[in-house]
Amino acid sequence: MGSKEKRDKRLQEISLLRTIPYSDHQRWWSSETVAVVTGANRGIGFEIVRQLAEHGLTVILTSRVSSAGMEAANVLQESGLSVAFHQLDVLESTSINEFAEWVKQNYGGIDILVNNAGVNYNLGSGNSVEHAKMVMATNYFGTKNVTKAMIPMMRPSAAGSRIVNLSSRHGRLNGKRNRIEDETLRQQLSDLETLSEALIDNMVSTFLEQVEDGTWTEGGWPETQTDYSLSKLAVNAYTRLMAKILSERPEGEKIYVNCYCPGKVKSAMTAWAGSISAEDGADTGVWLALLPDQAITGKFFAERRELSF
Repeated sequence: MGSKEKRDKRLQEISLLRTIPYSDHQRWWSSETVAVVTGANRGIGFEIVRQLAEHGLTVILTSRVSSAGMEAANVLQESGLSVAFHQLDVLESTSINEFAEWVKQNYGGIDILVNNAGVNYNLGSGNSVEHAKMVMATNYFGTKNVTKAMIPMMRPSAAGSRIVNLSSRHGRLNGKRNRIEDETLRQQLSDLETLSEALIDNMVSTFLEQVEDGTWTEGGWPETQTDYSLSKLAVNAYTRLMAKILSERPEGEKIYVNCYCPGKVKSAMTAWAGSISAEDGADTGVWLALLPDQAITGKFFAERRELSF
């Protein structure tokens, strides 16, 4: 069986898994459980909102553009789903702070955060300064800043709160393709003892400086989809770091953090060039958000299977 046949078979299995309901003893959530999904007016984000709401949760759909987000939320509300909307631009600290305050006033807190908002790789050639900055600002810094704002909003519970970060196989630290050449940096990023927010930030800043002065091709960065790959590597590293920090909380206050690759989904973000439906692309994110096994944290998944970083 070829790789395409194996992938198609696996996706068929995922489609089947989506139709199997959780048993009563697995359901730790209720209609009072509140989930936030960023960048959710279309594509994977919209599907994550829909699937979480269909499982009976209350879901806050966010979007940078208010009109698009309100329209998306209305579609789901008309289907009888418990979905609310609030504007959120992950690039703007004011927007993030206003959203956090609105959540606090209207819901008291949240139980699940899905960081879906993101920018794809440049479909043209090379890494323009403008695009590289936008990719890093959205995919990494946006994810990080929203996470920091939402952690104080996450409510204590026996099941623990959940954070799910959208990532990509392109960001795998030791993958055969698109990996950084600096062995020392790879080792520092892979070792939880040396991994730090400052290390991740410095990697991103160094890359952006080299893009700006035109020396990035000599920096040993991933050869293709460089800015996107590096932004997702940063997301993966930040996921592991936060999982470690938040796992040290006492029982009842723990927050479980994981990331996943949805695959190349056929959506506007991929210029409709993908081969995976948005429904299947959303599945692993929903599965991680609702996972009954509280011990899983700091992991990277695709198609409900754990992958190495």
